[in-house]
This record gives sequence, structure tokens and C-alpha cells, in this order.
Amino acid sequence: MTTGTRNGARPLITVLGATGFIGSAVMTRLARREVRLRAVARRPAARPIGALADTEVVTADLMDRDALAAAVHGSDAVVHLLLCEGGWRAADQPGGERVNVGVMRDLVEVLRPVRGAAGAPPIVVYGGAASQVGVPPREPLDGTETDRPATVYDRQKTAAERVLKDATEAGWVRGVSLRLPTVFGEGATPGTADRGVVAAMVRRALAGEPITMWHDGTVRRDLVHIADVAAAFAVALDHPDGLVGNHWLLGAGRGDALGDVFRMVARSVADRTGTAPVPVTSVEPPSDAPETDFRSVTIDSAPFRSVTGWRPLVPLREGLDRTVAALAGT
Repeated sequence: MTTGTRNGARPLITVLGATGFIGSAVMTRLARREVRLRAVARRPAARPIGALADTEVVTADLMDRDALAAAVHGSDAVVHLLLCEGGWRAADQPGGERVNVGVMRDLVEVLRPVRGAAGAPPIVVYGGAASQVGVPPREPLDGTETDRPATVYDRQKTAAERVLKDATEAGWVRGVSLRLPTVFGEGATPGTADRGVVAAMVRRALAGEPITMWHDGTVRRDLVHIADVAAAFAVALDHPDGLVGNHWLLGAGRGDALGDVFRMVARSVADRTGTAPVPVTSVEPPSDAPETDFRSVTIDSAPFRSVTGWRPLVPLREGLDRTVAALAGT
């Protein structure tokens, strides 16, 4: 979506959750385009520096249906990256379902009467999760697996995705779900630090504390840098016809052993601080740790790549070094 035409104007792309880790990165990426860009969040979003986009900042409580309707009014496309405060860990807390599922229900309903360029329904690109599949039935995952979500968070993400798919079938919106892998990296704007497992271990290493794992380090995760994830949302907006109505998995296809990743983190921190690498050790997992934490995940993104041409560009070590530099405050 690089040109557009609501009454001859640039297309309007609205990002919900624009102050979050992924939302701010998507905003920064889209700001390079000659579009109208609306950043929506509960606290004011930072306008990207040097943006080509005409950028509007909207502060709103999106639990309020009227506020949501006003926030997305006139949009040609909406990128839905809203999460409840505390992320996946807070999904089972009061209000978690309302944020993670209820907002999607309201969104497709308030967008129902909207028509964008050439009378087409607005595009909605949703940030799902590769973990919605549940315990991985095989490697690599490619998106054709039957979903058996194993956590409250993944059940909520799956429910929201189902709402989007049903609304797409009904012709209300043109929905695309991008199921995200383990995302890591540096924040795109001040105050948007990553809260995922990689960042948590970087912080431990910077504090001189051992990096700990709940397994022997051979469990693999498909790690993708935040810049590459932001690029995926951008290209999804450019190729809606080939993507609408389905979910698509994003991944690097490597399946990095977490023991190796954490040792890279320890070395990167040591190189920056001039100290010895902190140890990487195995510890007893908590009794409530889900089975998915002990199962490896590798993702085949060939279906998404075949439609959009997207592929990750940031090498793992470079991405880790950038994350360390950002969290070290340099």
C-alpha cells in the first residue's frame, strides 16, 4: 500500500498498539512511505523522525468502542498489534480476554460500513503467534497444522484470529493474520524495550548474573529480529490479494538452539563490557511451566515468502549485538 486514493488522498494506515515493541517498529517502517499514518495507543506515540508519512498521533482507550471507532475512522488499512498490559503473561488476568479478543470483535464491527479505495473493505493485518498451534506436531511448521492452543494467551489469539477470518468471509474487512515467531531486538523508539526471553537474558548478563535455562539448551526457537518482523507487516499491506483470509507463519527457518543463543548473548555482553562471559546454566523449571517451553520450533515461511518476497535479513549475531548495545544504553 504505497499509493492510494481515498478522494485522491494518500492512503490512511492506522496502527493500534503503536507504542508497543512491535507496534513502534511497524510505525517506524511505515513512516518511510508517502502515506497517512495514524498511531493509536493509550499513551502518546512518538512521531518517527524524518518521516515521509503524514503522521497523526491519537491517544485512546480502545476498550471503549466509540473511541475505537473514532480511532480507525476513514482507515484504508488497520494494523492490529494491541496486547493487554503485561503481554502474554497477563492473558488470564481480569480484562485479558477483553483486550485480546473483545477489541477484535469491536474492530471488525466498526469497520463493517467502511469502504476504502475503489469501494474495497479495509485491510486488517493482525499480529498473531506461531504458538497458537500448541505443542508443535512436527518441524518445521508451515501453517497447515491443526491448531491446538495450549495456553490462555494462545486460545485468545486464536479466537481473535477466528473473528477476523469470519469477518473476512462476510465481506466486512480483508483480514490477514501474521503469526509471529520469537521476536527480539532493540526498540525502535525510546521506552519501547523488548520484554521477551532474549532481552531478559541480555539484562541478566549485563547485571553480571548467570543466564538460566529450564532445559539442557538443545531446545530450539525460530528467532527473527524486530526489523524483519516490521518489514513483514509492511509487505503484507502491499500484497493483500494473495494473503487475505488466511494466517501466515513468519520465521527464519533456522531453529536456533537456545543454549547456543544464550552463549552468544554472554559473549556479546562480555565484548561490550570487557568482562568475562557470564555462565549459562540449567535450572529446575517451575511446576507450572507449559509443555511448549520444552519443545523445539522451526518455521517454514515459504508460503508467505512466495506471495510477498519477504525474508529475514538481519543475521542472528548482528541482531543480538544490536540488542545488547541498546539495552546497555550505548
